[in-house]
Amino acid sequence: MRVNVTVNGEPRRADNVWEGESLLYVLRERLGLPGSKNACEQGECGSCTVYLDGVPACACLVAAGQAEGREVVTVEGLADGEALDPVQEAFVERGAVQCGFCTPGLLVAAHDLIERTPDPTDVEIREALAGNLCRCTGYEKILDAVRDAAARKAVR
Repeated sequence: MRVNVTVNGEPRRADNVWEGESLLYVLRERLGLPGSKNACEQGECGSCTVYLDGVPACACLVAAGQAEGREVVTVEGLADGEALDPVQEAFVERGAVQCGFCTPGLLVAAHDLIERTPDPTDVEIREALAGNLCRCTGYEKILDAVRDAAARKAVR
């Protein structure tokens, strides 16, 4: 089957897609967007989180055919050309990136939170990131980065 989808603002097409392929597989292997990570393939870790029509979704749980005609924004699409999104900047500067496997999903989740709640409390941050697992950081640097990103967005 053929899947037509808009990814990061650009119309894209994937041919010969098997009915059981996930959106994650199509993004990574067919469209060359390796940012979203394949970890659990069960929607438990959050590493594959993307926006699907403006709503965060685990791309590993979305059948590729379900994305037909829809809008997908990956972690690569958060940046504006060469300019990183404030969430991406804060993660780098605060050392919230270690092995990097969880980072794409955390970035999308944090971006979504700040878009919905410009000045989130610590409880709101923890709740928004609850679906994203990290084995390296201990989460404190991640929380610091989200607080910093919210402050950066407020200034802009």
